[in-house]
Amino acid sequence: MPMHAQEIEDLLRQTFPDARIVVEGNDGVHMSAMVIDESFRGKNRVQQQRAVYAALKGRMDGPDGDLHALALTTKAPD
Repeated sequence: MPMHAQEIEDLLRQTFPDARIVVEGNDGVHMSAMVIDESFRGKNRVQQQRAVYAALKGRMDGPDGDLHALALTTKAPD
């Protein structure tokens, strides 16, 4: 079942309540997200992206996941 942008944002907001989050895409399967959060400070890009994937609570796992592709931009605030 495809995920809508708001569903993705809601899941991310549970883990990153103070983040700047922008989710884009309209097919519900191939989406993009930008997450800017203080918790990323001092973490490398892989650590940041793992935190985002963990926040999605398995919705991207395997071929039966609700979300097939999520292009991520992550960083700490300037």
